[in-house]
Amino acid sequence: MPPKKQTNALAQRKSAKEQLVQQQRKRRLIWFSTVGVLLVLIIVVLSLDPKPVVKAASFDYENLPMLGQSDAPVKIVEFGDFKCPSCKIANDTIKPQLVSDYIDQGKVAFYFMNLPFLGADSTTAALAVQSVYHQNKDAFWTYFDAIYDNQGDEQTEWATADLLVGLAEEIGLEVDYDLLRSDIENKTYLNEVNEQYGKANDLKITGTPTFYIDGVQYTGSFADYSEFKQAVEDALKN
Repeated sequence: MPPKKQTNALAQRKSAKEQLVQQQRKRRLIWFSTVGVLLVLIIVVLSLDPKPVVKAASFDYENLPMLGQSDAPVKIVEFGDFKCPSCKIANDTIKPQLVSDYIDQGKVAFYFMNLPFLGADSTTAALAVQSVYHQNKDAFWTYFDAIYDNQGDEQTEWATADLLVGLAEEIGLEVDYDLLRSDIENKTYLNEVNEQYGKANDLKITGTPTFYIDGVQYTGSFADYSEFKQAVEDALKN
């Protein structure tokens, strides 16, 4: 090949090589730019830390014992066992302050569901309160508090029919005591107790007391009223 033609061929190859190098640089630049934009977007999304959407549990509020007014903007449901020492602590520390701060103000309605899992007499106590609820709804919470005030040792079977009927008589509860005994011994409201227990199982509740505030499980301390109060305040804002 003549020298001039060789020179032209070399120049063409050099030009083609330079074009290829430039194209590769452009592709790398585009790739790095794309990755950079994606990383920035990921960082922004993570920094927002969106809270997961929690589906609120539903409850048959109309058929549960209620403390307060049914039209209260916030509804709290407690799952409890009358043999549970922690339930007694919550009843002594949380509920009285809820009554004065929110329930008496018409801001909160408080409901109760039985979760009798500690012993056979847990169910006996649940049957007793269901009987009182159906006889005289206004007497329910007086009886509720009286059982916790007279709570026996968790390891002993203390919630007997004799004790529960005797307690109702002692505090002058306005119910038929013979009917109360009959309802306990004949397990009149066992289906209701089992339904409430089943609801707890559906919600995967593992212990008592467990509270739901407007259908969302409260996961804070039940012995710290300030923490519980903040959860109620947050619910009132929604």
